Amino acid sequence: MDSGTAERKDWMGLLARAPEGRIAGLMADAGLAGDTTWLRPPEVGSVMVRGRTGGTGAAFNLGEMTVTRCSLKLACGTVGHGYVQGRRKDDAGAAALVDALMQTDRADQVADAVLVPLQAEEVERKAARAAKAASTRVEFFTMVRGEDA
Repeated sequence: MDSGTAERKDWMGLLARAPEGRIAGLMADAGLAGDTTWLRPPEVGSVMVRGRTGGTGAAFNLGEMTVTRCSLKLACGTVGHGYVQGRRKDDAGAAALVDALMQTDRADQVADAVLVPLQAEEVERKAARAAKAASTRVEFFTMVRGEDA
């Protein structure tokens, strides 16, 4: 996988995990917009989520998840795709627009206005979740008995 593909995978994942309405809010704050044409309007469907035992075992079907997807094209011809968890058509459209703009010469502006804040917020959410889990952690220890010494 080349670096461009890896970067796109990272920003697409970040957009897919964004809280509801956050992408559009950041874009509106930065005044980002584009003249677009729908290639595939937002549509709701489901995908099969697969898992692996221990992260390395045999794959198994975990269950289905609802997703919204869409594709659009900018006036310059650049195509963007958006996939988000749940029934969030507006968020899928905003994610597709960010994806398309990230492939143009406005990529730095879009990254600074949308992706950097989303990444920072995600780091904060993960840290808060880890702190909450750590506060409930129980430490177990074993006392040495006489015959074990």
